[in-house]
Amino acid sequence: MAKKNTNTIVKAPYNFDSSWEELLDNDAFIKVFLSDILEDYILKQRWYGGKASKIKYIELSEYFRIQQKEEVYYGLLLEINFHEAFYQHYFLPIAFVSDESFAQEDRILPVSIKNQEGFIIDAVNLDAFRALVFNRIRSAIPNDRTKVQYHKGVRFGDFEYESSRFMGLEQSNTSIVYNEKYVLKFFRRIYVDKNPDYEMSRFLSEKKDYKNTPAYLGSINVVDADNSNITIGLMQEMVPNQGDAWDYMLKELHKVFLNLTYKNINIQSLPQTELFERQDIRDVPPQIIDWVGLNLLLKIQTLAKRTAEMHIALGSEFEETAFTPTHFNGDYTVWLKNRLLYQFQNRLNTIENNLHKLEGLALELATEFLDKKNSIRKRFVNFDWTKLKGERIRVHGDYHLGQILVQDDDFFILDFEGEPESTIRDRKVKQPPLKDVAGLFRSFHYSIYATIFNHGEEYEQTQDELFDAGELLYKYFIGVFLSTYIVEIQKANLNIGYNQERIFLLKYSLLEKAVYELGYELNSRPLWAVIPLKGISNIINH
Repeated sequence: MAKKNTNTIVKAPYNFDSSWEELLDNDAFIKVFLSDILEDYILKQRWYGGKASKIKYIELSEYFRIQQKEEVYYGLLLEINFHEAFYQHYFLPIAFVSDESFAQEDRILPVSIKNQEGFIIDAVNLDAFRALVFNRIRSAIPNDRTKVQYHKGVRFGDFEYESSRFMGLEQSNTSIVYNEKYVLKFFRRIYVDKNPDYEMSRFLSEKKDYKNTPAYLGSINVVDADNSNITIGLMQEMVPNQGDAWDYMLKELHKVFLNLTYKNINIQSLPQTELFERQDIRDVPPQIIDWVGLNLLLKIQTLAKRTAEMHIALGSEFEETAFTPTHFNGDYTVWLKNRLLYQFQNRLNTIENNLHKLEGLALELATEFLDKKNSIRKRFVNFDWTKLKGERIRVHGDYHLGQILVQDDDFFILDFEGEPESTIRDRKVKQPPLKDVAGLFRSFHYSIYATIFNHGEEYEQTQDELFDAGELLYKYFIGVFLSTYIVEIQKANLNIGYNQERIFLLKYSLLEKAVYELGYELNSRPLWAVIPLKGISNIINH
């Protein structure tokens, strides 16, 4: 296939007689804009999530003006249709620039408008556009009923625009830092509904005054032709931090594994504990504290407290129906089983197709998974809601160490968008709070194994010995976390069920999460498939 010569396109731009203010009404422009040129541009963007599928065509679902007085930009809602017979929606704000030296990397289309040559670019690259959006939120009126609805949060204050920059390497969205104090996240992949991140952030911050998430400052929602509300932007306070909890945990765990040699620790003689056995720090054996260090266990205790406080805030609403707690019922059970059985079948097929890529422990565990597939399926089917007395609430939904910021000795929880593979409706289904806890436990498990894989050569122990130490460490992390979490939850009277119910829900959610992870690992990095497989094995043999 011949390589496109982009230089010739740039030298001979398309010419349109319409003014910029009328350009989106020009059918000839829309036809050119939605051509292969836009597809080429979108395929290169980090925020584009359809790279595994082949684009059939792109449609302009809707457009709207993002403007202040005479200054006009356009927001486009693009529908990307795939050959595999599904589609995704994306938000793209555009601007016209005539400066030849500007935005060389971010040009979408060279055009001439009324004989003025220039380029259509993604508007977020323009300081003027970023300032306009900031000022529209800053001057937002209450109960805006226009098509593009700007909302100013109660904590915004009356700050002038000073500066803006890109936040950095993000995958699915684009975040702009303003005045080095606030962050506006533009959602790129959009859904015909309010984004859960916007709903949860505003609720926790404004209604519940939950301190350990970035304060809600404002948002931008668009009302489409069907009167649906679509979130395109969320502004929050920027939290000063020392990075995320995933990186923090990897650094700490490296020290923990080095301690095995440094402190001459015999792994086999370390005191054992049961999975899910609650451990007050005062009850943790001195040999474990000597190995792991008190500081890391205290951090896990703090994280448990912040997680409990988040769930207490989410479970203490009795007016706003989107957030009122509810009980388990038949409808929820049907939804859960259908979802999980579909996912389980998908993962079974993936394992069978990828067995040849596995070896050693991973192959052994994958074979066990296939041998026990009927009993695993049965575990998913045996969800008897009539025996569950706890409450379901809105939860984080994609809770792991990468969604948590470290600030000195504290933690801040971010990104309430929910599980990327789920539909927007599924992300808003009320779940047991222990589903989030299970997500974090899986993240603990991952961080332990990632440390072993990343630093294997630096430790004197064999991989099997390191795995044994890692599994023991995982049980103590869980024990310390649960001890604090359950005390906090019970003090606030949030009903997460009796002990047997809690362990059932944790096992169920851990199994669900590990099966979910298995698909990703087998497709992306088969060497790491051992991590979810070990998680599955822990549960089915417990």
